[in-house]
Amino acid sequence: MAEESGAAIDFPVKRQREDEELNNHHNHNHNGVEMEGINDNNSISTNKESESISSVIPGWFSEISPMWPGEAHSLKVEKILFQGKSEYQNVMVFQSSTYGNVLVLDGVIQLTERDECAYQEMIVHLPLCSIPNPKKGLFSRNMPRYHKVEYCPLYPSPQPDNLKHWAMSKVQAPYAWPLEDVVLVIGGGDGGVLREVSRHSSVEQIDICEIDKMVVDVSEQFFPHVSIGYKDPRVTLHIGDGVAFLKAVPEGTYDAIIVDSSDPIGPAQELFEKPFFESVAKALRPGGVICTQAESIWLHMHIIEDIVANCRQIFKGSVNYAWTSVPTYPSGVIGFMLCSTEGPHVDFKHPVNPIEGDDSHCKSNGPLKFYNNEVWFCLFWYACSSFLFAVFCQKGDRIESYMSNFFLRHSRSGM
Repeated sequence: MAEESGAAIDFPVKRQREDEELNNHHNHNHNGVEMEGINDNNSISTNKESESISSVIPGWFSEISPMWPGEAHSLKVEKILFQGKSEYQNVMVFQSSTYGNVLVLDGVIQLTERDECAYQEMIVHLPLCSIPNPKKGLFSRNMPRYHKVEYCPLYPSPQPDNLKHWAMSKVQAPYAWPLEDVVLVIGGGDGGVLREVSRHSSVEQIDICEIDKMVVDVSEQFFPHVSIGYKDPRVTLHIGDGVAFLKAVPEGTYDAIIVDSSDPIGPAQELFEKPFFESVAKALRPGGVICTQAESIWLHMHIIEDIVANCRQIFKGSVNYAWTSVPTYPSGVIGFMLCSTEGPHVDFKHPVNPIEGDDSHCKSNGPLKFYNNEVWFCLFWYACSSFLFAVFCQKGDRIESYMSNFFLRHSRSGM
């Protein structure tokens, strides 16, 4: 019988730091994964020894990691389609019985055919629908890419109906407002993020920096509906280190940067640290946006706290957190950090650049499966659970809570 304790515990319970867990993790292979019942020849084993209480069911893939100790997520394997080792990681694709083809890197599930839409659509459309479409309203495509204007805080979005007030502003704060959007994707070699970015007709150039060419090739072979983004002529693929790539780009190059990173273990750790976010901020134009994968509120609150602290110091515009549900990710939840640089105001909670369903770019990539305005609202509304609220709303913080603003507005209107 377990010992009873009268002491109260925080919810959710904070995990050990990953480095401690890695040191204590002796029962699994180097990447923390069990592939019970699957032999080297890719056939499914019926070895009775694997049916002990400490093993998973033969013929199943189980993801076990020190980042979520005491838990495992398993998928039944119908067939292993690919196994390889690149210069950087182990790559595997298998056909599951319930989630279609599954991409696994170093033993960690990256995407499945069934639920990849929830991640890919949200990590892209949350930031890109938050910045104005430069092809509509004030500016013409025939003008230079950037046009210096005076920025009036009272009228942060240059729409025709407030243009008179905006032009009459005496506030001397010129910003380079983009006349076409340039987007950078770091990671995302499977092509899913590209597929979603290419839905936006306002985007003129899409750069992607992926370190592992094998991921690109495997995705094109086994996930053609995901990697379709590579067929867009606006896309330029750079094979290399995303951190080094960012450091080399000129200041103010991009309007949006989307970081589709793996978990912060090994080389990906750099993508969660302060110097990386400083490079991102430098590469963005004034009012530019970043969206980066930001772990699970149920498992990694200490990581989220660190990310929030760094972003709060670096990004002088908006800083927000949202999350979505992806069943095959640990805890079934994955978060996104959304930030903007100082400049034209960005309100991530109120999309200003909707995706047009009749746009040719959108049609060619198939219909959206997960994203819509109602889902957008819920991702920010439910993100403000009590324990996450505490991270964002400490005394004196710049970051505002959507929940507190919502109740403030509606209390004034007699709700």
